[in-house]
Amino acid sequence: MNTMKKLQTKALIYQLLSFAALFFLTRYLVAEFTGLTGFWIPITAFVVGTLLSPKFQAMRTPKGDKIFMSWLFVKGIKEVK
Repeated sequence: MNTMKKLQTKALIYQLLSFAALFFLTRYLVAEFTGLTGFWIPITAFVVGTLLSPKFQAMRTPKGDKIFMSWLFVKGIKEVK
């Protein structure tokens, strides 16, 4: 059970880091290259980051505990670890 909690934590950290990277990149691009101002910049970055970031999930399989990733740009579900 302890390994599953570690993998769930890793999956959460992977998801947070991928969202944060996309959020900050999108926030910069929106601020520089669009006419949006005020709170519309972070709201737009949040929506784009949420839609484009990969989703990570820890699952128990017959072969052991593993982390899987689903992403808009990758076909199917991929095993991360």
